[in-house]
Amino acid sequence: MSQASGTYHHGDLRAACLRAARELLEEDGSSGLSLRAVARRAGVSATAPYRHYADRDALVSAVAAEGYRELAGHLAAAHPSPTTPDELAAVADAYVRFALGHPALFRVMFAEPCDPTSEERVRATAAISEYVRDIVRNAFPGTDPDALSTTVWALVHGLAFLHLDGKLDTSSPEVVTAQVRAAVHALFTAAAAAPPRPAG
Repeated sequence: MSQASGTYHHGDLRAACLRAARELLEEDGSSGLSLRAVARRAGVSATAPYRHYADRDALVSAVAAEGYRELAGHLAAAHPSPTTPDELAAVADAYVRFALGHPALFRVMFAEPCDPTSEERVRATAAISEYVRDIVRNAFPGTDPDALSTTVWALVHGLAFLHLDGKLDTSSPEVVTAQVRAAVHALFTAAAAAPPRPAG
């Protein structure tokens, strides 16, 4: 059946709503994202999206989960299991480039209230968290993986938002990459230079 008729094969309505939500995000940011606007963009009745999304937060959670899965793919493509400063810097660069390439989606993923009961979103964020913990286990053996993974993620995530918000130079991809790589290498250098903690 056609989209124009407002009817879909099983499963297509959900995908159409997500596509419409992503389009609206790219055009207007999250301020233009509502179930009514999504219905209008998808060419369905105003109540149709409610078959899959109880409210705006549920829709935002689904969009965010899609973003997390895409981000995970970008990070794994940069390096599936980084262990050296250069490999970790490549992953950090991929993270920041994803944010700059999809600013509205990235803000929805991390700055919008989402449905805390969304299993899809929980699974997607857990996959990112586990990927970061694995990086820490491989790159910094002998450290507390939970504490250091938070530190590494905070560094890279902070770099992403500093670039997004215009606090760091984004005049060219090369400049962005240089800044991100320098920050990651500084973390490794500082860790290596730190004196050992006294026992007890």
